[in-house]
Amino acid sequence: MDRPDEFTGFPVEALDFYDDLEMDNTKGFWEAHRSTYDTAVAAPMKALTAALATEFGQAKIFRPYRDVRFAKDKTPYKTHQGAFVAKGPSTGYYVQVGAPGVRVGVGFYEASPARLASLREAMVEQRRGAELEDVLATLTGAGWELGGDRLKTAPRGYDVDHPRIELLRHRSMTLGRSYGFDPVIHTPELVERVRADWREATPFVEWVLRYARG
Repeated sequence: MDRPDEFTGFPVEALDFYDDLEMDNTKGFWEAHRSTYDTAVAAPMKALTAALATEFGQAKIFRPYRDVRFAKDKTPYKTHQGAFVAKGPSTGYYVQVGAPGVRVGVGFYEASPARLASLREAMVEQRRGAELEDVLATLTGAGWELGGDRLKTAPRGYDVDHPRIELLRHRSMTLGRSYGFDPVIHTPELVERVRADWREATPFVEWVLRYARG
């Protein structure tokens, strides 16, 4: 018999909940279906991250409410549930569930000017820059998708013809992998899949932590 706090997979109801929320993102819908969120989304996410905590650390499970104070879009609720294990400022491991299924990620989602400058300094330097290229080539070759916010042109002070200019344009840098509707997301096996993904992408997290200063 499963323990109440044991991860058994995200039920289909979790995906259906977010599919419906995208169509009716209102307080009325949320209050009418709050119990579904609690049992099909929040509880499994808590169990999943708890199962990974011994190796990776405690996760922050994000609030389901959007901050709409300065947003044009005033819909009140997020259309996915994310959790993040911080290993440094805005840097670490990520997992989310929503209508499109489950997605995992790693990287840094923002950086202070000082940290971004230090990362770009490392990208420019031949040994450290080549190290990053090798890590990214390995991971993208294994199916990870490189993402993040990027400048449209070269950052100030860098040659537009630099061989790593595409990396230097990044203001944030992430790697993601989607499970979509793979049946594994509904099973306890997802724990080991996420564990394996985060382990595989750890060299990228470690590179960022090693060279980000400030």
